[in-house]
Amino acid sequence: MKTRAITGFFFIVVMLASLLNGEYIFTAFLGILSILCLNEFYNLVKTDQIQPNRIVGLIGGACIFAGNTLHYILDIDPKFLLISIPVLLGIFIAELYKKSETPFTNIAYTCLGFIFSISPFCFLFALAFIPGHFNDHFPLGFLLLLWSNDTGAYVVGNWFGKSKLFERHSPKKTWEGFIGGMLFTMAIAGVIAHFFTDITWKQWVSIAVLISSLGTMGDLIESMLKRSFDVKDSGSILPGHGGLLDRFDGLLLAAPAVFVYLYLITN
Repeated sequence: MKTRAITGFFFIVVMLASLLNGEYIFTAFLGILSILCLNEFYNLVKTDQIQPNRIVGLIGGACIFAGNTLHYILDIDPKFLLISIPVLLGIFIAELYKKSETPFTNIAYTCLGFIFSISPFCFLFALAFIPGHFNDHFPLGFLLLLWSNDTGAYVVGNWFGKSKLFERHSPKKTWEGFIGGMLFTMAIAGVIAHFFTDITWKQWVSIAVLISSLGTMGDLIESMLKRSFDVKDSGSILPGHGGLLDRFDGLLLAAPAVFVYLYLITN
């Protein structure tokens, strides 16, 4: 428990420091995280029957993230994203030269890594540019609410949890923890609204509900993935916490949903 708390504290400090030190450090940090998560995903799914193309996949993931970030930072035409297509086609070509009985399974898992590991960070990054220029309020608020939900659900679940939420994929999650986490996150959203007045308090609370609901679903999806491969943690890079995917699973569905919500209400 002590190791988990220390790791979590330093992890949060590093995340916040990268965000509060400007767009270039934030970009570099998220880029490194996304590639590490993608590599972790490929390690997780690799078996005798599944052999994702790690090299081409990592290059493709880097191109997708770079295309997204350069569009926002340097105001480059979004067609720049098309540069990733030849690399992605290389995933298919590479399978022609591999002796595999399931080439399209390899291709599918290689591409699935982009959804699990690259896409969430692209949306988190894009939150900073919702106002039309770099502003740390939305990604900072998002992360604070995501962590609040995890903390609230963990504490309430440990104290009062009895009714299993989705026992087949995550035996420890309970309805009490889910509801407690959501209520705590909504309360934190009210506090955030006092400092970040870009949107109303009602809209911040709406974001809290989205993060609590879809963040939990993302966590369950990642648990489903791990159970499919009979592993407890996605990796071991974070002592007491497991892997990076274990820490960022809440981004999977919540980050795209919050981006769409903010885009619609601010445009």
